[in-house]
Amino acid sequence: MIHIEQILAGTIRPLGPRATPSGIDKHPVAGRVRIGRDGLVCDAQGDRKHHGGPEKAIHHYALDHYPYWREAIGESDVLGRPGAFGENLATTGPVETDVAVGDTFRLGSALIQVSQGRQPCWKLNLRFGVPDMALRLQSSGRTGWYYRVMEAGDAAAGDGLVLVDRLSPEWTIDRLWRALYVDTLNMPELAAMSRLDHLAEGWRRYAAKRSATGQVEDWSKRLTGADSGS
Repeated sequence: MIHIEQILAGTIRPLGPRATPSGIDKHPVAGRVRIGRDGLVCDAQGDRKHHGGPEKAIHHYALDHYPYWREAIGESDVLGRPGAFGENLATTGPVETDVAVGDTFRLGSALIQVSQGRQPCWKLNLRFGVPDMALRLQSSGRTGWYYRVMEAGDAAAGDGLVLVDRLSPEWTIDRLWRALYVDTLNMPELAAMSRLDHLAEGWRRYAAKRSATGQVEDWSKRLTGADSGS
């Protein structure tokens, strides 16, 4: 069982010099919170095209990574408390090498399942005031991961995150990260990844397209905000 130190949610607020609507600024939720198909009912996303939705309903980030980032970019107000990375669940213990796609947990009375890792975007650059923060996060492998909600319910800080099933323990978030960002044209790995039924469809499409074209997609727009109004 993993102890939930904080459950966090955010409202849409202006981010950066162009006041881009964003829900990345998360704060602790007091008491019990309802968890539905799209995640915490009290949580919001400024860009529903790229954030949130059933396959990215809940974001989990390990507090274990915070010391690394303080060393890498220096102390900051953002890193002074959980929620720096826009996460909904803050815990210590499991990291990307421990957690696998398809891992299914009981969170309070809800049932959630790991669906994919996080693909960092340019809004992290604005949040941290570090121009290449999204790239740094992606390159580090310390990305966090997402859950889909299998059964609605409610939960609160202090609850346990209880593992109830592992569908593919060999497919850790770290392994998926390596396939997408390190060994990017490993064709057997991509083929296997594209066949993982419980991996989010978008990530299976990445793997299938790379296998078919032999080319890696351009990450620059996602990482820098080019042409996004950022």
